[in-house]
Amino acid sequence: MASGPEPTPSRATIVDVATAAGVSRQTVSNAVNHPDRVAPGTLQRVHREIERLGFRPNAAAQQLRRRKTSAYGFELNPSGAGRVGHVLDRFLLELTVAAPAHGCHVVTFAPQPPNPMTGYERILTSGLVDGFILGDTVHGDPRPAWLLQHDVPFVTFGRIWDEPHMGRWVDVDGQAGMRLAVAHLLEQGYTSVAYLGYPAGSALGDDRRAGWLAGLADAGLADSARDAETVEDLTAATTAADRLLEGLGRDGAILCASDLLALGVLRAARNRDLQPGRDLGVVGFDDSDLAEVVQLTSVRQPLQEAAAEAWRIVHAKGTDLSLTALLTPTLAARQSSSRHPQSRGT
Repeated sequence: MASGPEPTPSRATIVDVATAAGVSRQTVSNAVNHPDRVAPGTLQRVHREIERLGFRPNAAAQQLRRRKTSAYGFELNPSGAGRVGHVLDRFLLELTVAAPAHGCHVVTFAPQPPNPMTGYERILTSGLVDGFILGDTVHGDPRPAWLLQHDVPFVTFGRIWDEPHMGRWVDVDGQAGMRLAVAHLLEQGYTSVAYLGYPAGSALGDDRRAGWLAGLADAGLADSARDAETVEDLTAATTAADRLLEGLGRDGAILCASDLLALGVLRAARNRDLQPGRDLGVVGFDDSDLAEVVQLTSVRQPLQEAAAEAWRIVHAKGTDLSLTALLTPTLAARQSSSRHPQSRGT
């Protein structure tokens, strides 16, 4: 006895087939377009219902799926955080500048809460893009798994923290940057290096904190570690920095997880009549435009190189670790970490 609804004069749809076979629409789509992804028993059942119902995939829709647009979507500010000099703004600029050399262009779109995948699904089904370039990767990020499930090309700027053995990412080595900054501050004559970072649990923040600790260990100063936590907010960072300055002394320095946190340190130092560079070393991370304006030493991310690697990876197939790029940052040294000879009495 045949299962499911009987054929009707109207043209059968993918929903009819899915209902008759007791599977999802995605499974029917996979059975037609990617049969290797469907279990043999399920594949046989789906094709039996396709034949019984006389289902014929829409040729125009299939062509739309196959058509290449050479465009890749980029979600603006996916974390929802309004941050000063956000590094993703400059990464997007470098992506856009580099795109023509790779025969591509970038399509930006806004987040659509509460479901983080809504915007991705809408722009994908519109046929505007071939894939996506992701920013602000975090623990529990649903985007990589969803894109893999739907066979959508992508690359992330930032590691896929929950899948350490998975490729398709480009990132900057935050630990190496922090070790570089610690070494710089000690070379400048500061005798201790404290740290102002994010609360524990932030993948990026934990990585940068580990680099600071490694830098202290390199110098034999692991026992002197002093740190404070704060969120990415200038007022909160100033308050946390003020607490950290207690007992630090005029030969100390503070290394920060971002330029915005470093601005909080500069404000707290000013309130205590401390001059950055002469009395206190301060280093940020990201080398934002504002860092140059206020003469803040900062770890600089190689964003032009990151954009080039992102275009290389997004066009490649697979998820192995060959499709990764961990880039080495540099240090943009400025007045906030420069102890001039006259300040040391020489």
